[in-house]
Amino acid sequence: MTLLAVNGLHKSFGSVVAARDVTFTVERGEMLAIIGPNGAGKSTVFNMVGGQLKPDRGQVLLDGQDITHTLPQKRFRRGVGRTFQVAQTFLSMSAAENVQMALISCTRQSTGLWIPARERHREKAVELLSRVGMAEAADVHCSALAYGDVKRVELAIALAGQPKLLLMDEPTAGMASRERAALMGLTVSIAESQGIGVLFTEHDMDVVFGHAARVLVLLRGQIIAAGTPDEIRQDEQVRRAYLGDERALDRPKGMSPA
Repeated sequence: MTLLAVNGLHKSFGSVVAARDVTFTVERGEMLAIIGPNGAGKSTVFNMVGGQLKPDRGQVLLDGQDITHTLPQKRFRRGVGRTFQVAQTFLSMSAAENVQMALISCTRQSTGLWIPARERHREKAVELLSRVGMAEAADVHCSALAYGDVKRVELAIALAGQPKLLLMDEPTAGMASRERAALMGLTVSIAESQGIGVLFTEHDMDVVFGHAARVLVLLRGQIIAAGTPDEIRQDEQVRRAYLGDERALDRPKGMSPA
């Protein structure tokens, strides 16, 4: 069975149609990227899948179950993890404590705590940090970590919910080129080994074409192309539409559009 099925999502803000009949699927273990020029509707579609926005019409199915109107917190408990463009961690807490807080939330232990929170799920938190290459920094406050390492901690937090689907909003924003490649390579490995479907938005074309199995291209709220990275590279409509610059899909490695 398909992991995520998005059927006919539509969203308007006044007279502006931000998403029009958007339909696509994500399979287990698949990396699917959504790209498009600014204002194409990427964030609108992404947030409807995540539950931050309610569609005017359409449907979001996870493992065949309708989650269209399910709150983000409940989606998290049903297997939808998320990372953000700006990493969302508690900077005054250690890496392990951040992951422990996510585990406490997942197990619904956030109220009536008789055992100090820092003693709960410590072993599991370190295991998750190890999975993203951050076990040695378990007791380092996030405020003292490099930004690329904070993004890895955020990935561990998302994995705390044992997600079936992982939503990543511009996961490599603010990272150096080497860090971007390392984080996305790690994500691909985790997705494939654990059968997690990954839906991500991204401006860096090296990241998209280097790590996505399939790519959706949005323009004015509609999908204008869908296919493998090679198919998208060669699509003339995409080349004309994407950022209004044909060269955007052929930039030298390491460069990304603004």
